Amino acid sequence: MHHTAEELVEIVLPGKVEPEGLKIRRGRVPVPGPGQVLVRMEATGVSFAEQQMRRGRYYDQPPFPFVPGYDLVGTVQATGEGVAAHLAGRRVAALVKVGAWASHVLVDAADAVPVPDGIDPCEAETLVVNGITAWQMLHRRARVRAGQTVLVHGANSGVGTILVQLARAAGARVIGTASARHHDALREQGVTPVDYRSGDVAAHVRALAPEGVDAVFDHVGGRGIVDSWKLLAPGGTLVSYGTASTRDDEGSQQWPVLKLVGRLWLWNALPNRRRACFFNVWAGRALAGNRFRARLRADLTALFAALERGDVTPRIAARYPLADVAGALRMAESGTVAGKVLLTP
Repeated sequence: MHHTAEELVEIVLPGKVEPEGLKIRRGRVPVPGPGQVLVRMEATGVSFAEQQMRRGRYYDQPPFPFVPGYDLVGTVQATGEGVAAHLAGRRVAALVKVGAWASHVLVDAADAVPVPDGIDPCEAETLVVNGITAWQMLHRRARVRAGQTVLVHGANSGVGTILVQLARAAGARVIGTASARHHDALREQGVTPVDYRSGDVAAHVRALAPEGVDAVFDHVGGRGIVDSWKLLAPGGTLVSYGTASTRDDEGSQQWPVLKLVGRLWLWNALPNRRRACFFNVWAGRALAGNRFRARLRADLTALFAALERGDVTPRIAARYPLADVAGALRMAESGTVAGKVLLTP
């Protein structure tokens, strides 16, 4: 390995801070241990998880201080003992949950998924945490098929933009909620838009789908989840994947999630033909690590293929250098962006 005067640059979340309160830490580039690879980051992103973490409100975040960053795309710069030599120099994607907001990241080789040549690292990055979430909810949970109708809340969000494209590619009819300024872009993608600020969203959806919808994807939680459940057709699935409505609440970070999961559990216990589930992309990792990894690899590979086919067009809202993480967070949290805010070295 050539020895340049490379240094490690990391973004540290020291505690509950405003975006400007994140710190830049410099140090020595780490050396991969057995089974690890050192990835030189080319793109990482700002996801909803980090927005929650800086408020101390993500339900299973590590203790402060830590380096955030749910996922990354980069090039393998060094390999540890026992790692297949062909990984060296490869571009890979990885889901790490924390630690990706850094110039160099140590990743278990088993978690590094090759990115096909010719895919831009920033485009690939938009598909990692958001794409996996969308893919698994659509195909593994709701099992959406051609001819079905689905409702996607926040159709212009990081996950939503990919979800609507994948649902369209699967042959589903898609109704998407978003503020009015995003409606033209949604119509161009074959999505029927509904303005979530226009009063009774449920009534609008019911008018569009009198028989009910086959799947609802809801990241908002809160009281609106009841409407999501009521809009389901028999045999339909509600996939809840967040509690965005509680983003600025004080108090327990676990309680909104527990309350939501309890409610979904209760609905599932009722004698009806509808299902509800709470989706967390990280669930199952501790219990069934190898199955989790195999699914992640299969699904991410399928997403990269969908990108190459043109089924999915990456939406990049903005790119910021790592050092301007405050600007990136402010933009991601502004609620005005379509697509993903990225950080690059």
